[in-house]
Amino acid sequence: MVMAKPRPEHGFLEKMVGTWDVTSDMSGEMPWVENVRSLQGIWIIAEGTGMMPKGDGGEGGEPATTMLTLGHDAAKGKYVGTWFGSMMDYLWVYEGEVEPDGKTLSLYTTGPTMSGEGMADYREQVTFLSDDHRTFTSSARQPDGSWKQFMEAHYRRKG
Repeated sequence: MVMAKPRPEHGFLEKMVGTWDVTSDMSGEMPWVENVRSLQGIWIIAEGTGMMPKGDGGEGGEPATTMLTLGHDAAKGKYVGTWFGSMMDYLWVYEGEVEPDGKTLSLYTTGPTMSGEGMADYREQVTFLSDDHRTFTSSARQPDGSWKQFMEAHYRRKG
């Protein structure tokens, strides 16, 4: 096997390396931190830890952990990855590309609907607003083929 070497496409992922404070419309004021590390410039692994609102709408939150892996598959010419979290038992598998703006990575996946009945298509986007501020948005494909955003998180680099 030939050892993979970082390619220009990996540069987008390397910008994510570091420690980030996260706020989102889903977690409200509950603290969340993401630590992103690089595996020799080929893959990134992002571990998020924090509190999720209780599913029953009660006060406080429940601890949660998430893991995101992303890399660039040269043979496919696509970014690939996975996401999983302690709050669910589904493994999300991504494939996507950086948009022409050079600031947005669009990742496409299929997963359970919000109601839990059936499957749906989703688009998740990582957009760099600056080197120290990025967003993560999730959108669901609508019957007319358009995307409807239902979640947005802001990541601000620590230190």
